[in-house]
Parts: sequence; C-alpha cells; structure tokens
Amino acid sequence: MTDFIYLASQSPRRRQLLEQLGVSCELLLADAGEDSEALESVLGGESPTAYVQRVTLLKLDAAVARLKKRGPPAAPVLCSDTTVALGRRIYGKPEDEADAARMLGELAGTTHRVLTAVAVQSGRKRLQALSVSRVTFAPMSQAQIRAYVASGEPMGKAGAYAVQGRVAMFISHISGSYSGIMGLPLHETAGLLRAAGLKI
Repeated sequence: MTDFIYLASQSPRRRQLLEQLGVSCELLLADAGEDSEALESVLGGESPTAYVQRVTLLKLDAAVARLKKRGPPAAPVLCSDTTVALGRRIYGKPEDEADAARMLGELAGTTHRVLTAVAVQSGRKRLQALSVSRVTFAPMSQAQIRAYVASGEPMGKAGAYAVQGRVAMFISHISGSYSGIMGLPLHETAGLLRAAGLKI
C-alpha cells in the first residue's frame, strides 16, 4: 500500500486537483530526449473520444517505461489528457496566438464537449476512465477574443481556454465535471485510485 502516486503531467492544475483529494504525488516528467508532444498528434478520421483515450494510454506507456528506467520506489502512475471537441473536430493546444484566436472564434456562441481521459497503472493492473462535459460559450466579439488571447491564458490549453480563468465571463452554461474541464475529473480519478489501492 503506497501513500503517494506518480503524476506524469506538467500541468500544475492536475497537481492542485490531486492535492484537493488529499493525494500526495511526485512528478514523473519526460526526459530531455522524449518527444512527448508527438504523442498528441491526431490520426486521420479519429473521433475525439478515441483520440483522448489513445493519447492518455500512450502517455501512460511512456511514463511506466520512464519509471522502470529510473528505478524509484513502486507506486501507482497516473496520466490524463484533455481535449475539446466541436462535433468530430478536435481542438488541441493552440500553436500560436493566431491559432488560439481561430479556435475561440469557432467555439464562441456554441456548446462544445470537453473530454478528459484518466489512466492509472498499479503493478500490472491498468485502469481507465473518461469524463465528458459540455460547455456553452456566449458569443464573443473579435475584440474580446483578441484581448483574451493577449492575456496569454489560452496558450498550452486544449481549446485555447482555461475554464478557471478570465474566459469564465463568456461561459453561460456547464454540464458535467468542472474538475474534468480543468483537466482531471476528481470523481472518476478518486474511483480509479481507490481501485489501485489508495485510501482516499
């Protein structure tokens, strides 16, 4: 029985969310030679659900291999990936400010899905869950989009926004898991970690 887990994510929000559950974690980040961004490329015709689950398991495979190589104490490894989808169109992290503005322009005035997959490996046991939420954006003017992009907040975020940030002024409705939209659905994550042997 371990009292901590390895978190294979650079996201400070995921770490904060685990702390909210009372779970202590050690970061298990990629080595300098690993191309972790390459794991997130979309396959032709891939649905958002298949994409986010596949990427999460690829991240888990890489993290487990990393742990074996480094040889620290054994503990469950957790990976997660979030994507935003409008219909079958996948919105990952924006490449630059222009890409962020394009994404926000397409999402403004719509209801889109936020899919977060979570996977945990504990010994040979591999567990996974998927959280799907819906977010409705009010219409946004070009000036409002430019101002939000200029804040820098959209960069590095799926769909070019952070639900807990200033974009909240444009969110008229949320259905689903707020923590899932942030990047780690706590209800599903707690269930996986209990199944992996943690006391939560």
